[in-house]
Amino acid sequence: RWSLLPALFGLAITSVASASSQTAVGLFLSRFVGGVFGSAPVTNVSACLGDLFEPHARGAAVAFYAMCTVGGPTIGPVIGAAITADHRFGWRWTEYVEALWAFVVASLGVCFLPELYHPVLLARAANKKRRETGNPKYWHPHETAQLSLDAIWSRHMSLPLSLLIYEPIVTCIAAYASFVYGVLYMTLELYPFVFRDIRHLTPVTASLPFLGLFVGSATRKPWYPITNQAVPEARLPPLILGGTPFVIGLFGFGWTAAAGYHWLLPTAFGAFIGAGFHVTFQQCINFLVDTYSVHAASAVAANTFLRSLFAFALPLSARPLLAQTGAGATCSILGAISCIALPIPFWFMFHSAKLREKSRFAIVDSS
Repeated sequence: RWSLLPALFGLAITSVASASSQTAVGLFLSRFVGGVFGSAPVTNVSACLGDLFEPHARGAAVAFYAMCTVGGPTIGPVIGAAITADHRFGWRWTEYVEALWAFVVASLGVCFLPELYHPVLLARAANKKRRETGNPKYWHPHETAQLSLDAIWSRHMSLPLSLLIYEPIVTCIAAYASFVYGVLYMTLELYPFVFRDIRHLTPVTASLPFLGLFVGSATRKPWYPITNQAVPEARLPPLILGGTPFVIGLFGFGWTAAAGYHWLLPTAFGAFIGAGFHVTFQQCINFLVDTYSVHAASAVAANTFLRSLFAFALPLSARPLLAQTGAGATCSILGAISCIALPIPFWFMFHSAKLREKSRFAIVDSS
């Protein structure tokens, strides 16, 4: 609770500050602080799901989380275009809506979200047992844990970076997930270019094809392990299958982006992109949580850090790339990179168990 709810309230407050900003510096600063607050829920939700659900049941929960992840950059542009198109509101109201939503979610969390972190629950149980029995032998190490700058650095900053740099599993899976995540955010530039600049649709109408991405994600069934073994490698076959529609969607979207093609064609291929992203992102998160268990939050934090860099860099590079090469060549380049990345899950199917045995942080299947 402490890693999620205060950050949500902080995001709501900074969103109000962004909406009220009168200078560019104020807007940039409030957005930066809002990003810091917003990163906490993004980083910790996957670990919370790992605490709540057993591996065989976690697939559906992470599938819903992945769908919500797609919902932000796909439904958000539609809502934003509708708000800014109305002269009574303007861009500031996009921030007010975000603040309102954050306040609502945080308030619901205060009322209904239980404590999920196992050490905290065990510490509470030990404290209750001491009060009931008067026996001081009931205790948990978390009761004496001190929050210091060294502890914050070692656990919340240096450990995720160490996992990202020195753990091949985290490095490769995070790179793969970050690329598809960056491409999803790159569509924030691709779609306006294809539907507004090329087809000359109005801003609101040009934002509607984003719904194809979301529909593609929402129609994907949750993937479950193909065996009854609760091992991380059971997450890899769906990851292989998820990369295929992602590649098809990128090539198809690029090749039908020209004005001579009906707008339904790139919209339909966008659904393939959404479906491929959903399965790929879902299984990458599942794989990291299953592999690192107690250190799942740090592994997901490493993934979040890298994918945030991709989500920042790829949209910035989109406009210059589109201006030089066009939508067809740009999407073909992205599709080619996706093809090159497809063998990564195959490689892990044969080598992941050995890598886990050599890791200081990953769990090792007892069988």
